[in-house]
Amino acid sequence: MTLSELAILAAYFFVLSILAFYGWHRYVMVYWYKRYADHVPGPRPQLDPLPVVTIQLPIFNEMYVVDRLVDAVCRLDYPKELMEIQVLDDSTDETVDVAALAVRRWQKQGFNITYLHRTDRTGFKAGALEAGMNVAEGRYIAIFDADFVPPADFLRRALPQFGDPQVGMVQARWGHINADYSTLTKIQSIMLDGHFVLEHGSRNRAGCFFNFNGTAGIWRRDAIEQSGGWQHDTLTEDLDLSYRAQLKGWRFVFMEDVITPAELPVEMNSFKSQQFRWAKGSVQTALKLLPQILSADLPFRVKAEAFFHLTANFNYLLMVVLCVLMFPSMYVRYNMGWSEMLLIDIPLFFAATFSVVNFYAFCQKQAYPQDWKTRLKYLPLLMAVGIGLSINNTRAVLEAIFGKQSEFVRTPKHGVERTGDDWVHKKYHQLMLWQPLAEVALGLYFTGTVFYALANGIYGTLPFLVLFQVGFLYPGLMSLLQQFGGEQAELSTQVAGE
Repeated sequence: MTLSELAILAAYFFVLSILAFYGWHRYVMVYWYKRYADHVPGPRPQLDPLPVVTIQLPIFNEMYVVDRLVDAVCRLDYPKELMEIQVLDDSTDETVDVAALAVRRWQKQGFNITYLHRTDRTGFKAGALEAGMNVAEGRYIAIFDADFVPPADFLRRALPQFGDPQVGMVQARWGHINADYSTLTKIQSIMLDGHFVLEHGSRNRAGCFFNFNGTAGIWRRDAIEQSGGWQHDTLTEDLDLSYRAQLKGWRFVFMEDVITPAELPVEMNSFKSQQFRWAKGSVQTALKLLPQILSADLPFRVKAEAFFHLTANFNYLLMVVLCVLMFPSMYVRYNMGWSEMLLIDIPLFFAATFSVVNFYAFCQKQAYPQDWKTRLKYLPLLMAVGIGLSINNTRAVLEAIFGKQSEFVRTPKHGVERTGDDWVHKKYHQLMLWQPLAEVALGLYFTGTVFYALANGIYGTLPFLVLFQVGFLYPGLMSLLQQFGGEQAELSTQVAGE
């Protein structure tokens, strides 16, 4: 064996081992969820007297959904004299008129609702929330993004948790308005269910840190102020503040049974943009706070879980390296007759991939006990899409590592709630070119790798190669089709909804 061949194999198995290690962590999540099943927040009596609650609605160019949001908030089952509603608008388009009209409409009905428009987007969403809090009246601050529709009983169910003076934030679970719109929205819904039901649920039950998700939650104002307030140096101001608050000793509560529906992105580019922001922001937060977390006087389990949480997106960088190494390592092993290497290769791959299947299958069973089995058919494509995001999210990770600053790019919302709703003829489409082309190129590269494996009888790795092949072709081709396909793009998107 040459030195270069040894280096290829060593690098390949090193990367695969790290990915398998993070895959093992998913089993820990499932174990904690079951082990600490009795550590869930129970019902508490209503706060007496009922407090004034400030409800912040940060928006930016949301003309298709702002009416829906304002209407839902004003219909919350809570005394209107105890609600202060702030529409925090940084918009630069017709949303300004739509939002102002919605505010005036509800003001006439006696609601304490104000419209705050900034022409300078300093701090982006964090800056808007900070500006609103500076003039807020409430001791408790609820936040809803424009794509959310809070249920009428949201405040009645979430506020009682603040009867514990150590509780600084209560987070609700995200629901999905348009999960059945397409294959893409169905995959996103399963991904988000995994994040909320299992990740948040397990961390909260096990006494570990978890995070506010920027919306569908309530903060105790003191927790925000005593933790340094909203800061603008990461793209995930919510994650940043969450860890700073918990380091200060504030306790968070996740309410799995309080579900707040939201609209999922229907465009592949919008989905990628959202994932990019979350990935970059989480790495920025890791670089900013992880040294402080690891040196804090905290239990080992809390530190370890924070490490896994904040570093998870580095796996996308490893995934790109794995893509580069996969064919050369297979070629070297085949030519040297090292079939016994499969005894290492396949178990590691299964550790990295089957953990994903187990994680999301268990999550769907918990979230939808009546029909969870019907959702499992999407898991292979979910794994493929997770692989396909590696180019997009590796770019995010590298930008965070090298300190490249970028603006907060909000996820476009088109008011799409059901199959047949139009989005092609609406505004707010995001364009990408080089990245989808790179994804398609990698998909074709893995197509060639699949044919090589077939031609040489290397069948053991075929399922994994196909995952990579589909994982890059699907998001790449879908991005290009939705950008340039016109009417056909909308039809092709609605695969799952028909």
